Order: sequence, then structure tokens, then C-alpha cells
Amino acid sequence: MLSYLFTNPLLFAIYIISLLIAIAIHEFSHAYAADYLGDPTPRLQGRLKLDPRVHIDGMGMLFLLLFGFGWGKPVEFDPYNLKNPHKDAALISIAGPISNFILAIILSIVLRLLILFKLNILITIGLFIFLPMIQMNLVLGVFNLLPIHPLDGFKIVGGLLNKEKAQEWYSLQRYGFIFLLLLIIPLGGSSMLDGILRPTITFLFRLLIPVNISGSLI
Repeated sequence: MLSYLFTNPLLFAIYIISLLIAIAIHEFSHAYAADYLGDPTPRLQGRLKLDPRVHIDGMGMLFLLLFGFGWGKPVEFDPYNLKNPHKDAALISIAGPISNFILAIILSIVLRLLILFKLNILITIGLFIFLPMIQMNLVLGVFNLLPIHPLDGFKIVGGLLNKEKAQEWYSLQRYGFIFLLLLIIPLGGSSMLDGILRPTITFLFRLLIPVNISGSLI
């Protein structure tokens, strides 16, 4: 994505805007889920809003710009305010990726309707704006489902385990960034993470977007 800054600045700007929207939706959904389940912590910290500025994580943003995947500023919640802390933590965690997938689906439906009704000018605008937005939401959603701290998948797995196994699982938390670094190290020209993410994101992108136009960004 960073390469577009020099080859196509306008497309790069659209990617950045798409990225900020995807992160805002993702983190707001975590905050809303926590608030809905009984914990006011995100609301008190000002996270219950769709303002990207309160949801940006510096390291996560850097990863997204350099490697094409990353995360937003984690939403803090107090498990003692939850009725079922073990399972509710998993629900709060999965709310972020689900929101990205829902937004990608909505945008794809709008784009398909524009194509169906042959609204050519709107189709051109939609392709230029919606495709990066769909792609960014799929990237953020799929990447954050990986079961590695600080990603959402780590807490989702923890919520599916019994309490004894969950304690063992959470002991791996301190190794999260080490695992991430190992995954992004290039091996034979590409990283293991790229080998995991790209096929999944490509499949979902082509599932949402007509084949004749889906190849423009994947």
C-alpha cells in the first residue's frame, strides 16, 4: 500500500481514509459490545465513538502501512463489570472483526446494485472508493482473527477454552509480538503470514466482488 504514495497519491489517500474508517468501525464495535455487556470502561475512556483519532495505535498503523496488516488501539474493559467475564471477553473481541465483515458486505451490495442498474458514473466512483474500503475491512477483519496477542483471535480462543486451559493460553500473551515478527519474516520471497492471509482475503474479496473487476486490487 505504501508504494501507492509515489505511484498513485490519490489512491494512497483513499486507502488511508479506508483504513481509518475500518479501524474506527472495528474499535467502536469492541467498545459498544463491552458497554452493551455491562462495562462502562470504554465509554468513560471516550472510545464509544466513530472518531478514528481515538482508535489509532501507532504500531498497528505502522504495520498496516509497511506490511499491509495491523490493528487499532486496544479497547480496555474491566472483566469484573461483566456477567460472564470468560465468555463476554470473547464476544467483545469478535465484535471488531464481525463489524469489518459486515461493512465489507454492505459496500459490496451497494456496488452490485450500482452495476445492476447500470449507473455508470456512480459505478466508476464506487469502484474507485469502495474496492479499497472493502479490501481494508477484509484485511483488518481476517488479520485480527489470528490467535496471537494482541489480536482479537487470541481472546476469542481464550473465551472458548475452559478456565484452566484459558489460563495456560493467556500465559502465551507475552510472546505475541515475537510470534508476529516470526510470521512476517520473508522466507523464499514471502512471509508465512502472507501465505496465510492472502488466499483467505483474495477468496473473500472475489466472493463479494464480481470476478471481472476483483482482480484490480488483489
